[in-house]
Amino acid sequence: MPIMLALFTMFRSPLRLSVLFSQWCGWRTPLLFWNGSRGGVAPLAALAFIPLLGLTGAAVDYSEALAARTAMQSALDSTALAVAKQDLSGTQKPGQAQQFFNAVFVRPNVQNVAINADSTTASGATSVKLSASGFINTTFLGALGIPTINIAAQSSALASSDGLGCILSLSRSAPSAISVNGSASVALNNCSLYDNSSDVSAFGVGGSASVSALSIGVVGGASYSSSNVTTTGGVTTGGAVIADPYADVTFAAFSGCSENKFSVKSTMTIDPGVYCNGFTVNAGAILTLNPGVYYIDQGTFSVNGGATISGQGVTLVFTSSTGDNWATASINGSATINLTAPIAGPTAGIVILGDSQIPTGTTFKFNGGASQYLGGAVYIPTGAISYSGGTGTSASCTQIVGDTVSFTGNSNVAVNCSSYRVRPFSAMALRLAS
Repeated sequence: MPIMLALFTMFRSPLRLSVLFSQWCGWRTPLLFWNGSRGGVAPLAALAFIPLLGLTGAAVDYSEALAARTAMQSALDSTALAVAKQDLSGTQKPGQAQQFFNAVFVRPNVQNVAINADSTTASGATSVKLSASGFINTTFLGALGIPTINIAAQSSALASSDGLGCILSLSRSAPSAISVNGSASVALNNCSLYDNSSDVSAFGVGGSASVSALSIGVVGGASYSSSNVTTTGGVTTGGAVIADPYADVTFAAFSGCSENKFSVKSTMTIDPGVYCNGFTVNAGAILTLNPGVYYIDQGTFSVNGGATISGQGVTLVFTSSTGDNWATASINGSATINLTAPIAGPTAGIVILGDSQIPTGTTFKFNGGASQYLGGAVYIPTGAISYSGGTGTSASCTQIVGDTVSFTGNSNVAVNCSSYRVRPFSAMALRLAS
């Protein structure tokens, strides 16, 4: 192609080009070629050679521009998806769109590259619009007075998260990280279940148990039959890990003991404080908790069948001041529980909070049954949570987040949380907009 361009530049007139062409064809002189009857077709061929050369050169330049524009569009689509995801998760920083685009668009022949970004985030969704532009220097078309070809691309992306997760197991590897067995019936009212374990049997429903949910998302594999799992959005395996929504939560330092081996046998109202070495509510006892944070420092928080415990604006923190004999919970069947989380402060939205230093796999039993209501988040990141309970009404708000979660008996969980401060979580939907 460079040879053809040189020829085109040197021999722009039909006469000069015909001279060259005549020499190629073997005539003795250019004049004979131009005037002789035997060469009558040659001038026409020479003239036709000029636009042919121009078209060939234009095709080369425009082909290069098209390839660059295709690469620009691909890089811009990738950038739009990345920016939308980061904006929705709150991690987007100024200039990241340009940085990401520069990293994936590697075309040195494209000059003066510029990118513009516009994004809006509202109601759990982010919309991103991007545009990019630049130009390439031409090779052949430059001889015709067209030194550059401009290229441009546009892309839009949407990221959304409905925030309707109500069950989440955080373990990355446990088998049966979420399990429903026996005759348990679990109804997740207008909310979804997520399992971060990559085990081939991360999620399982066995026996005559049943689960109904908005959707189910599992990083690993799932073992169930279509007869015992009902969803609106389906069951997804091989999905993405869901981030721990409460990973940054901490609680205030505490010291001393308000009560030691506390036991309730009658009707009583108590205040927030530090309850050391066990906390027991006996059958027939009625306990009311005033608003605030209650530290269960070592021992077991035990609520026996027939006991009643209630409180609004309450967080129970399970911990250990010695790093040993970590506090745990055991709420037995037929106990009446009605506890709701505070809506402000460092533990806002959390009704049960487990210290992150509790050994992984420590058992927490919340098996109060139909008369158990825990309003807010039950968050024990290293705990093996056993749950049976829930009012089953759409007005309830319960999240359960643990290392593993198992269901026994009939359970009802919902996330109608307009009056609480629980943190939403769910799988992210990410797509290019049309």
